[in-house]
Formats: sequence, C-alpha cells, structure tokens
Amino acid sequence: MNVGLPNWYRTMRCREHLRSGQLVRFHDQIQLSIKTNRVLPSGRTAAILTFGTFQTRFASAAHGSRLIACVFLPFALGYYLAYLFRTINGLISGRLSADAGLGSADLGLITSVYFLVLAAAQIPIGVLLDRYGPRRVQSALLLVAAAGAGLFATSTDFISLLVGRAMIGLGVAASLTAGLKAIVLWFPRERVALLSGYMIMLGSLGAVTATAPAEQLLAWISWQQLFVLLAAATAATAVLIYFLVPDRAISLSTTSNPGTLKDVFQDRRFWRIAPLSATCVGSAWSLQALWAAPWLTDVEGLDRASLVRQLFIMSIVLCGAALLFGTTLHRIRRRGVTTEAVLVATAVLFIAAELALILRAPLPSIMPWSAVAIVGAATVISFAVIADYFPPELVGRANGALNVLHFGWAFLAQYATGLIVAQWSAEHGHASVLAYQVAFGLNVAVQIAAFVWFALPWLRFLTSWIRTFAFGPVCDSDALEPVDMHEQAIRPIPAEDDAEW
Repeated sequence: MNVGLPNWYRTMRCREHLRSGQLVRFHDQIQLSIKTNRVLPSGRTAAILTFGTFQTRFASAAHGSRLIACVFLPFALGYYLAYLFRTINGLISGRLSADAGLGSADLGLITSVYFLVLAAAQIPIGVLLDRYGPRRVQSALLLVAAAGAGLFATSTDFISLLVGRAMIGLGVAASLTAGLKAIVLWFPRERVALLSGYMIMLGSLGAVTATAPAEQLLAWISWQQLFVLLAAATAATAVLIYFLVPDRAISLSTTSNPGTLKDVFQDRRFWRIAPLSATCVGSAWSLQALWAAPWLTDVEGLDRASLVRQLFIMSIVLCGAALLFGTTLHRIRRRGVTTEAVLVATAVLFIAAELALILRAPLPSIMPWSAVAIVGAATVISFAVIADYFPPELVGRANGALNVLHFGWAFLAQYATGLIVAQWSAEHGHASVLAYQVAFGLNVAVQIAAFVWFALPWLRFLTSWIRTFAFGPVCDSDALEPVDMHEQAIRPIPAEDDAEW
C-alpha cells in the first residue's frame, strides 16, 4: 500500500498517532500532501499539523474541560464547604454563646470536636476511598454533614450542638482526600500537583466566605437560618457529585496496609517532623477557626466591623499563602533550599507572631494574625517533606498519618484554650487578657519544645563544629586507648586438665 509514496509520508504515518492509539486516517495525509505541496525530511514529521492531529487536540481540550467541570469543580466545591464549616464558628461565636448560654470551655469544645472527628476518621476514610472510590464516599459523607448542619441549626442546648458539630466534622472528613484521589484517578500525572494546589486554594475560599460575605447574610437572617442554607447547599453538592462525577474502576492493592502503615509510624524521621508540623499547623487552624475573633474583641477591643474586616484579610492571606506555597516551593528547592529549612522558617515565623501577640508588641494586629494565616497553609510544606522521606507507595499513608496529628492537635489546642480562658472571670463582659496570654503562652511552649526536638540533629552538628573550631580536631591517638595497656593487665590463668571449654 505504501509503494511509491515518499519516505517522509511513510515516516509520518508510522509516527503520528491519535490519543486513542489509532493511526491518523489515510486521506488526511493525502489532503496534506496536496495542499502543502511540501516534502519534509524524516524526523520533522511531528511538526506537521494535519486535520487528524488538529481534531485530536481539539477533542483532548474538550475532554479536559469536561473533566474540570465534572470532576475537579464538584470536589473543589465539597472542600470549599468543609473550610466554610471549619471557620464559621469564629464569626458567630458571640451570638452562639448568647443564644445557647455557652461559656468559653463549652464553645471551645463544640468548635474543636470538628477537628477531633476529622482526626479519628482520616485512616478509615482512606481505606474506604481505596475500596469504593471518591464519588460514592464523598457523596455519602456530605449527606451526613448536611444532616449535622440541620441539627446544629435547630439545636438550643450544649449536647445537641456538640452532636451536630461532630456530624459536620465526620461529613466533611473526606473533602480534601477525596478530591485529591479524584485528581489522581482522572488527570495526567504532570497535572496532579498543580490541580492539587488549585483545589486547596479554592477550598480556602470557604474561609473568605465565612467572614464579610457571611456577615452580610447575618444582617438579614439568623445564624440558625444560615446553617439551614448550608445544610441545603451541602446536600445539593452531595447529589451533584453522585450524579455528575463519572465512575472509574478502583484497582485494589494486594499489599498489607497495616504493615506499610506500621512502617510509617516506626520511621524516626516521621516523628521528627510530626510534632513541629502538628503543633504549628494545628494551632494556626485552631486560632483562625475560633480564637482569633474573641482575642480581637476582648484584647484588641475591635468593633464588629473592624473584626469582620480583619478576619476577611486573614482569609485572603490564607488563600494567597496556599497558592504561593503550591506554586513556588519547587522553585525554592531548585535553588538548593531544602523543604525542611522552609518548614523551620515557617515555624519560627509562627512562634514570633504568637510571642508578638502575647507580649502586646507595638505592631498593627493584622501583622501577627496574617502570619498565623500563612502558617495555616503550611501543610503543603509538610507534605513535601513527607514526600522526601518516604517512597511513593507510602506517601499517601504518611500524609494521612500526619493529618491525623494536625487535626488532633487542633482539637487539643482549641479546647484547651477555652478551658484556660474559663478559669478567669470576665471583666466588663470581656474575657481576661491574662487568660489569653497564658493559653497562648502554653501553646508556644509546646511549639518551642517541638522545634528543639526537630532541630536536635542540627544542634549536635553545630555543637561538634564549635568544639572543633575552639579546641581543634580530635587526634586519633587521643581518641583511642593503646591496646597494650589492656594487654599488660591480662594475666594467663593455668587451665585444668578436666576443664570444659
């Protein structure tokens, strides 16, 4: 069939393929040779834009747009709702306490139980995602979140509010991991990191919505009606994901999950980074989700409009930090800066910001609170460090294990802050400034301890270097004892004839 055809055409026909694996149609090549009237050498065939390749690229672009609309955006919407639920209590904390008669400890527990349930659900949800896929798991859990939001909206006592908030936490527990799983299943590998960063950024817009936009709604409706709207939106998102997202077969691994997860928890490097990452990121989440608003009201004395404006700025900083970390971290590493060094710099920034708040440094309050928001997006850095520590088949489980500690510490920090603040009596309707300083100070003390634990290998190296610089290198003859000293101490003992050896 190819007899008499030029070599460049035969080369093209062999090398030009559609994405489906089929060869470019024969008449497309004939039309090309007639219209262009060019004879190309072998090796330049890939540059020819035939009708078939144009049709393929157009179909590929359309396919990518459909995936964005049918896969990426529905899961991004689910993560957006999760972030909105996470931070909305900071805005309504005053009204919630007044309507339900809650103290600081009660408010801290109701808000922080969200993180406790998230932490407990991470590993089981990972197993469910591997077995049933993100579409089924996410849609089912979002219905639980919708029911929890409805219960929260109709609750008037502490117990029902606690149960409703716990149901919300369980319902959104898979929002991020299900979205990341869907990205891995449906999109090319080279697009996974970029789309993951976009999903985190779009999800953090929920924190933006929980400030000024939600405050505008609360001028017209009550917080109970707001949660009814959130329940309806969550249920609609669950239905959207179930019917819009296409299904894809999940290949079940035959490896032993408990063994590999055990390897994660037995790795010393994991326990070196985990305390620092958990105490910093978890504390940043707990502060922005709840205690930033009471601090700004009770300590800084901001009115309602100024409070909402500052919370809005913090949420914008959170979104920008998530996008910045996701897009520039690889460039920083390309310049020779390790991800561990970036994590250390972020931890130092966070501790310095908290100390500035505790010591009432003469700075605009938006500066340290913006640093708190930046650290809330530092999970991108921690996951990058984990990717350096573990092989690809263990990275997912290691990230899940680290997330358990993130959410667990967020629960402890948020609840403990409420317990500590409740130990001081209110002054003129506001919590004591000293109570906040003690609560934040204990948190900083734990973070400094985690920082020292993380930096121990560096401190040992620095100590060894200083000792060498001050006293000179250690001589081998001084470091090793002469063997003949021991030989002189050895005395031969006569052996008996019937001795057993």
